[in-house]
Amino acid sequence: MAVSEQMNDLEAQPPAENASVAPEQLSGAALVPTLTAASGPTPAFGPTPGPPPIPGLPPLPPLRSDDGRVVLTDTTLTVREQPFLLLELERAELTPVRWILWYLLGGLGLAFVMIAFLQNWLHTGPAMLGMALTALLLAYGHRGTNRLRLHRLGREMVNFALPGETPPWQRLTAEVNRRIARVHDHAAREAAALLAAADEATRQAALAAQAAAEADENTNNNPLTVN
Repeated sequence: MAVSEQMNDLEAQPPAENASVAPEQLSGAALVPTLTAASGPTPAFGPTPGPPPIPGLPPLPPLRSDDGRVVLTDTTLTVREQPFLLLELERAELTPVRWILWYLLGGLGLAFVMIAFLQNWLHTGPAMLGMALTALLLAYGHRGTNRLRLHRLGREMVNFALPGETPPWQRLTAEVNRRIARVHDHAAREAAALLAAADEATRQAALAAQAAAEADENTNNNPLTVN
């Protein structure tokens, strides 16, 4: 009987109230450290420093021929008042040219005067005068002129006749070729520096895009969801 009364008293007691405690919600702020720790530190891509500037070419004194027909500076070549940029020239070459017409006229005239003098067709005075004139023609044709040929990049060649002795023109032509190679080498170095800067900028942009794509992928693949 005592056991039955105790059981009836337990059944008569009201049931214990369930504690209405809502489950803890995870906020977005709580996920940020988790994502950051999982994905690692985000690389920072700042502005890429450009390549060091190419120093300019040291100045060279201008050169001028004795007759003033050719003037050479650091960047230009002027021949008979016609200017050319050294960058548009490939090279310059000088070739001595004999005037065949005057050369032949002088040689044939000298031979004819000597034959006429030996055959007594001419007296001594006229024969000496004829020999002198034909010898001058022969020397003039043999001396000829100097042909300066300028090879231009992608364009036709330009020829100039430069009278006078050949050695001074040869020295000036050699200096022209040296300065042409100088400006072309400097332009090539500048172009290489610009190309390297463009390649580096492209690489940095690709790395930044890859890092952004990896960050988005890590966010989408995170098993934690924000309620």
